[in-house]
Amino acid sequence: MKRILLASCLAFASLSLASAASAAECGEVSIASMNWQSAEVLSSLDKYILNTGYGCSAEITVGDTVPTLTSMSEKGQPDIAPEAWIDLQPEVVERGLKEGTIIKAAQSLPDGGVQGWWIPKYIADANPDIKTIEDALKHPELFPDPEDPSKGALYNGPQGWGGTVVTSQLYKAFEVEKANFTLVDTGSAAGLDGSIAKAYERKQGWLGYYWAPTALLGKYEMFRLDPGVPVDAAEWKRCITVADCSDPKKNAWATDPVFTLVAKSFADRAGPEVMDYLNKRSWSNDTVNKLMAWMTDNQATGEAAAKHFLQENEDLWSKWVSADAAEKIKASL
Repeated sequence: MKRILLASCLAFASLSLASAASAAECGEVSIASMNWQSAEVLSSLDKYILNTGYGCSAEITVGDTVPTLTSMSEKGQPDIAPEAWIDLQPEVVERGLKEGTIIKAAQSLPDGGVQGWWIPKYIADANPDIKTIEDALKHPELFPDPEDPSKGALYNGPQGWGGTVVTSQLYKAFEVEKANFTLVDTGSAAGLDGSIAKAYERKQGWLGYYWAPTALLGKYEMFRLDPGVPVDAAEWKRCITVADCSDPKKNAWATDPVFTLVAKSFADRAGPEVMDYLNKRSWSNDTVNKLMAWMTDNQATGEAAAKHFLQENEDLWSKWVSADAAEKIKASL
């Protein structure tokens, strides 16, 4: 009996030491939160799980796609980018992967990210001839510029987004200015969302850049325009994603692979349990849409949404984490 008790104590002590060692290895963690809703909630979820389940000391750092991915590739900071739309900065990410400063973990969105130029569904329904980008550009009167109604408006995202660079380049490639359209800088994510909401409230035309999954496209039904040309991956890398490229050609958005990127320096010290979590944590667009809709309806922060998700979806997240981490997380809710 004494031997059994001694063995049990030693085993418990070993587990405790291993857990403490894992926490010590994890240490301080910087998690990138891009300035859109799905990235905000995923970064908050990672922070909660790493801190509560694995004893890390994680904090969120807010940044945009271009500077964040560039910094990770060149400097290995921040430690984690939970929702990296890597095709927005393909050369930067590829360089970081090749040079070993970053590694890919889980595919955050297995369904992929969907980007493009959209119009309200009520405009598409009222104008069934509008299916492609070229079709829409024939009708600037349907998408009036609020500053100059004699012109059409193409709404872009804020500076710092990869999608903003792409839209600016495609604006040139599709000769949108010649079609009598102005490229509108919406200034912020809120400004972009607000322009769609305002158009919907007034049942006016709207044409611009957006993406899925998002709560907003769940609330406002939109129609994604067909670019009318095939995807040219080589041209996309050469020019469409390069802000100072002077000769962009017409191109189409591919379904974007969305991964979690991890700084190699952090992966080396984080411990196998933490990396096992980051290699498993993945959710569907439908799950994200519903969670973001809850956020919007409740005016909730990413932190509140992360906790709501953990309370309502134990069957999903418990598969991502170790049994010990799962117990700690459940006890904290």
